[in-house]
Amino acid sequence: MTLTAELDRVSGSLPLASGAELGQLTIADRVVEKIAAQAVLEIPDAGGAAPRVFGHAMPGAGHLGIRRTGLRQVPKAAADVDGRTVYLDLAISTRWPASIVHVSTQVREHVQNRVQDLTGLTVAEIRISVTGLITGSNPTDRDRP
Repeated sequence: MTLTAELDRVSGSLPLASGAELGQLTIADRVVEKIAAQAVLEIPDAGGAAPRVFGHAMPGAGHLGIRRTGLRQVPKAAADVDGRTVYLDLAISTRWPASIVHVSTQVREHVQNRVQDLTGLTVAEIRISVTGLITGSNPTDRDRP
């Protein structure tokens, strides 16, 4: 008997496992949050925003290890993964005088695409809060040390 015939005989007698029998891959909320935050930084006019207390940014937050407002700062992202569906909340800043609507639209589309491409999950909703404006900087400021 040839090798091909033997393989056909063996594979024909063994049932193949279906996807349900092999297990399930679960992607944690925190992983999706990190992917979304990094995707925001890939938009030239968007960055992270300092936390706010009673509507005011916390001065000196950077010295305490708390997020600051800037194009190189990682934005706040909160994800809720429900099965194969993701709901995201993002707190970002935008560079002045860029259009907040335009930047938010770019961020929403890019984050949705990156999360779907990297995880295979469906992004159902992205809520974006623009909590800071960055003045006196250019999109190329990210490249500087």
